[in-house]
Amino acid sequence: MFGIVGYGCYIPRFRIRTSEIARVWGKDGADIVDSLGVHEKAVADADEDTITMAVEAGRAALARATIDPQHVNALFVGSESHPYAVKPSGTVVAEALGLSRNLFLADLEFACKAGTAALQNAYALVKAGEAKYGMAIGSDTAQGRPGDALEYTAASGAAAFVVGPNPIATIEGMYSYTTDTSDFWRREGEKYPRHGHRFTGEPAYFAHVGNAARGLMEKLGLKPADFDLVVFHMPNAKFPVRAYKQFGFEKEKWLPGLVVTHIGNTYSGSSILGLCGLLDVAKPGQRILLTSYGSGAGGDALSFVVTDRIDAARNRAALVQDMIGKKQYIDYGTYVKLRGKLSRS
Repeated sequence: MFGIVGYGCYIPRFRIRTSEIARVWGKDGADIVDSLGVHEKAVADADEDTITMAVEAGRAALARATIDPQHVNALFVGSESHPYAVKPSGTVVAEALGLSRNLFLADLEFACKAGTAALQNAYALVKAGEAKYGMAIGSDTAQGRPGDALEYTAASGAAAFVVGPNPIATIEGMYSYTTDTSDFWRREGEKYPRHGHRFTGEPAYFAHVGNAARGLMEKLGLKPADFDLVVFHMPNAKFPVRAYKQFGFEKEKWLPGLVVTHIGNTYSGSSILGLCGLLDVAKPGQRILLTSYGSGAGGDALSFVVTDRIDAARNRAALVQDMIGKKQYIDYGTYVKLRGKLSRS
């Protein structure tokens, strides 16, 4: 029986309010909040990037797993903001965490579902007997072009999972749905991503999230009522809430994982940060549905069953709500400085 042995997250302390971004661009902040459901977002500091946040989340996951880091011999780091064009993030993360050097390692990219892709890869190697423990991380310092709609939501954060035997949540099954749908992209050398507005909703997010979740339920012979807790990818707050209602999920099942309202869309860390939020409150025997979405496009759906090991594990590291609560607000000028949006050339 294999699954999540430990989990952890990292959310930067800096926040910028949606209303502050709207003020600079002459928009109505209340209208933007009403449209997106996002009140503020997390902003990485000048000395933080995908690697440093991945390390912090990984340390928390190892603390909950209570295993020797040398027993982790598979690592996958998913992101769309890797610091290097040529050099893996994973080698730095592995060294900082003290993982085994007999290590399967790869950096992954698939927009916002790179984190769940990492989790699938780690689980597959452990289940196949090729790795004793695997680690999966989704970490991003997401960027949005100044003045673009993405700027209100593109945020920073990371989540990490140790996968192995004797889990706190078994992985019951998984299902992926993939098409060539170009709703969001960034070419080599471009600093900011672009998006095809009319493709973002129905043919992109809702089609892939819906088909992935339905495919998993059909595969496992389950229905929405069989899940106690649920989290879908959160590009904003309105998309996942609409999807939850389409499946008939009641508010108490998804509200603990709806972290986007306070930290924004952390891209590859988004849905899995929501999963961390659910594991923070889950009870033994409960079933969790996780469905991610990645532009380009694809959706991953995974089903977890929580074990009686969860209670002892969760108190070994900071909870998601603890990290959300530790914040310091900044103005737009500080924000663009920290995120490198100012150029002196």
